[in-house]
Amino acid sequence: MVFDTSTEKPKKPSRFGARHWQAIQLFLGMMINYFQRVNISAGIVPMTTPTADAPYYNWDLSQKSLILSSFFWGYVVSQVPAGLLAKRFGAKYVICLATAVGGIMCFFHPMAANGGYINICVLRVLTGLVQGCVYPCFHTLLSKWVPRTERGFLTTGVYSGAQFGTAVILISSGNIFESSMGWPGLFYISGGLGLAWALLFFWQGADEPATSSSISKVEREYIESLTGSNTSSQSLAIPWKDIFTSGAFYGLLAAHCGFTWGFYTLLTEMPTYMSSVLKLDVKSNAVLSSLPYFAMGILCFVVSPISDLLINRGTISVTTARKLFNSIGQWVPMACLIGLGYMTADEKTGAIVLLTLAVGINAACFCGYLVNHMDLSPNFAGPMMGVTNGLAGVTSIIAPLIVGVVLSNEEDPTQWRLVFFITGAIYLLCNLLFVIFGKATVQPWNDPPSMSSTMTLRSNIQTDSRTTAPTPGKENQF
Repeated sequence: MVFDTSTEKPKKPSRFGARHWQAIQLFLGMMINYFQRVNISAGIVPMTTPTADAPYYNWDLSQKSLILSSFFWGYVVSQVPAGLLAKRFGAKYVICLATAVGGIMCFFHPMAANGGYINICVLRVLTGLVQGCVYPCFHTLLSKWVPRTERGFLTTGVYSGAQFGTAVILISSGNIFESSMGWPGLFYISGGLGLAWALLFFWQGADEPATSSSISKVEREYIESLTGSNTSSQSLAIPWKDIFTSGAFYGLLAAHCGFTWGFYTLLTEMPTYMSSVLKLDVKSNAVLSSLPYFAMGILCFVVSPISDLLINRGTISVTTARKLFNSIGQWVPMACLIGLGYMTADEKTGAIVLLTLAVGINAACFCGYLVNHMDLSPNFAGPMMGVTNGLAGVTSIIAPLIVGVVLSNEEDPTQWRLVFFITGAIYLLCNLLFVIFGKATVQPWNDPPSMSSTMTLRSNIQTDSRTTAPTPGKENQF
C-alpha cells in the first residue's frame, strides 16, 4: 500500500484497539510456547531424583546435558523454513499449527522418558522443530501490527511472555511435582494450554490489520502508515545476497548470539546449580529459579517505555538507543556472572541476588537487538529473525554441551565459576560487535526501487536513525 506523505496525517486512535488485543494474544502465546520449551529444564531434576510417587531415571550428567540441548537441534533447523512459510502462507496459520502440534507432543513426554533418554531426546528434537516457528512468526506479525512509535513497548510486552512463561512454569513446578500428578503433570498441563491457545488465536488472531474483522478504519490507517511494512510483502523476493553482505545484519546476529548463549545457559543450568551448589530442595529451587524471570518480565515494562520516550522525544537516535539498551542488557549481566563465580553455598542470598540481576537485566536487550530486525527491514523482519534465531540457536546446542564438558562435579563451585566466566566473555564480545557494526536504519534492500511504501521512511531515518515521534508536518515521514 502506498501512502502519500502530502495528505493529512493519520489520526492516532485514543482507545484500546485491535493492535492491543493482538498483542495480548501474542503475549499469552509466547508464555504458553515457553511452557513447552522450558518444561524439561524444570522437570529434569525430579525426573532424576528418587521420589515415592513418580518414576525416576538414573541419567548421568552427560545424558542430562544431551537431553537439555536436543531441543535446539530441531529448533535451529526449522527457523528459516518457518520464516518463509509465515511469509508465504501467513504467520497466523503457521503459529497456530505449530503450537497445537507442540502441545500434542507434550503429552508423550512421560511415555518417551520410560523408554530411555534417547527417546526423550528424539521427542525434544521434534518439539524444537515446531517451536522454531515461534519467533519468525511473531516477528512477521509484529512487523505488520506494531507502529514504529510503539515498537519498543508493544514488542517488548509481547516477548516478555517468554520470561513470564518461564517464571510461571518454574514457580508452579514445585507444587505440580508434589501433587498426585507428579512431574508428568508438568507436561500434561503444558500440552493442554498449547492446544487451547492455538484455538483462541485461530479464532481471534489476524495476519495484518487489513485482514482483521474487528479493527476500525482509523486504527488500520494509523498502523499501516507507521509500520513501514508493505501489504504486498508476501510477494516480494527476499534479498538474501543484500542481507548477507550487510554489516548491520552481522552486528545484529552477534548480539542475538550473545543473548541466546547467556540466556539459555542460565535457563537450562540454573535449577541444577541451585540444587547442587546452593543445596536448595526441589520446592525452594523451583520458586527461586523463577525469580529471575519474573524480574526480567517486570523490567521489560520498565525499560521499553523509557526507550520509546527517549527516541520519540528526540533525546537520542534509534541507533544509539538500540546499542545503549543492548549494552545494559548484556554487559551488566556479564559483571553479575563474574561475581557469581565466587559465590559458595554459604552465600545463598548473594548468589540468588546476582542470578536475579544477571537474568533480569537481560530485559534491556528487548529494546536492543530484538526489535532491530524491524528497524532494518520491516518487510523481511520474519525471515531475518528466522536466520538470526536459527544461527543463534546453534549456541543453544553448544552451551549445555560445554557445561557438560566443564562440569565433572556438579557440586564444585570452581567448575561453575568457569561456566560463568565463559558466558561473561561471550556477552562481552558479542555486544561489542553490535556496538561497532549495528544500525537502526531501514536498509535500501527493504523495498525494490519501484516501490514507495517505505521510501519516505528510509529517507527520513537514513541519517544516523534520528527518528522521533511524529510531529506536525512530519507525521507521515516514516
